[in-house]
Amino acid sequence: MQSIVEAVAAHARALPEKFCIADSRRELSYRGYWECISGYAAHLRDLGVGVGDRVVVRNGQNLDTVTAGLAIQLLGAVFVPVEKNAADTRILEIIEAVEACCYIAAKPMELSCPWEKLGDVLSFRDESADFETFPYPGGADTAEILFTTGTTGKSKGIELTHRNVVAVAENVIDGVEMKKDNVEVIPVPLSHSHGLRRYYGNMLNGSSVIILDGVIFYKKLFERMETFHATAMDLVPTALSALFRLSGDRLGDYRDQLEYVQLGSAPIPQQDREHLCRLLPNTRLYNFYGTTESGCSCILDFNAMKDKKNCIGRPTCNAHFIFTDEEGQKIEATEERPGFLACAGDMNMKGYYQSPQLNAETIRNGYIQTKDLSYMGEDGLIYMLGRQDDVIVTGGSKVAPDEIEDAAMQFPGIADCGCIPVDHPLLGKEPKLFVSMERGAAFDPAAIFQFLKDRLEAYKVPKQIEQMDEIPRTYNGKLQRKKLLELEAARAAERSES
Repeated sequence: MQSIVEAVAAHARALPEKFCIADSRRELSYRGYWECISGYAAHLRDLGVGVGDRVVVRNGQNLDTVTAGLAIQLLGAVFVPVEKNAADTRILEIIEAVEACCYIAAKPMELSCPWEKLGDVLSFRDESADFETFPYPGGADTAEILFTTGTTGKSKGIELTHRNVVAVAENVIDGVEMKKDNVEVIPVPLSHSHGLRRYYGNMLNGSSVIILDGVIFYKKLFERMETFHATAMDLVPTALSALFRLSGDRLGDYRDQLEYVQLGSAPIPQQDREHLCRLLPNTRLYNFYGTTESGCSCILDFNAMKDKKNCIGRPTCNAHFIFTDEEGQKIEATEERPGFLACAGDMNMKGYYQSPQLNAETIRNGYIQTKDLSYMGEDGLIYMLGRQDDVIVTGGSKVAPDEIEDAAMQFPGIADCGCIPVDHPLLGKEPKLFVSMERGAAFDPAAIFQFLKDRLEAYKVPKQIEQMDEIPRTYNGKLQRKKLLELEAARAAERSES
């Protein structure tokens, strides 16, 4: 299959009555889904949307959103999903950046392009739809443009071809050993790569998906899991933490039903990882490593390999890794001398949208170059120490800040934390820890220091521990370390002035 929409058409032809997709209140068979996709594609065509046009869709986290996305791609146009709760100014920036021909959302804005109501998408369902009305897009055609959240700098538009999208979906299918009768719950945003790619994987595989708007309404989540006998679940770490907080150990009731749970997009707090393993002892628990630029490229079943510290697992079926030095030259990386992880494969993006200079810096000889310091162990698995910008070099020793954060999260009363490097007159740099406390918990830096001293090597223990109301994170739980660094830099500037 050259595209996900072509795969859906093939499944609709072969297994028309098979359950395909549902949201919190509706469900469709593969034939029904195809009728909705084809009908809305015909509507967009009548509006003048054509090959190569960019269409911005504000995520509604429902059937309307995913139907619109595949209808756009069926036309040979480009799907540009944006966050449900994004500021209007950001939406306008994206619309202008891609010169969108149409904006699909629940509510209108003052725009230079036409607005289409998202809630009307399924009303264009064509029950007489055939499979030859539209030519299917080619693998080299652009399928979508995904805008990053900009945690380390300005947001970038990542352009992906249909072949890229299919290759990522293949990585997901291979990585989780997805069965044809898989039924996966996806309560994470479909405006970002993580949720989209799990949905695409199931559609390529001919499996089934349940889309839900987060885990806050956990009773609905569990009701849909029971109604459709869900066998898999996709979560981001913040959603997992929220589910534990809201429903206690309820997830453990499904230990004999869930074949796997997959997580990604940010590191999983160690305490949540261990708790999930206890609740689902026989379930495959996957952590995916990947970027929006190079997809789901490495995977680890952390329930089967609990002792693999800093391990991100094995490459998925379309991924090939090398390790490089700062000049981009291939090296034999070791734990003592890690290299920068570089990834090649069909899932690698076409490039950053209209950013040739950035593409030249990031894509080298077919490999997407990262700043992730990594190496391959003797067991053939890949281990990661962290981003070059994050790794703290103190007195000549390298410290991964997430190791300190994982240890700190075991301290009773710490709700969240973040670690950054700060200047030290003799060591060059040393780690500093910011923490936020649970409601009612007292902040005791001396007790936290002693707790960490008992669990970490001496040079890794932060001497400075500071409380703040909230640790800055993105929607999916990625620590915004840059904001902590900016806060510390501003304070240092104030001290020097005084």
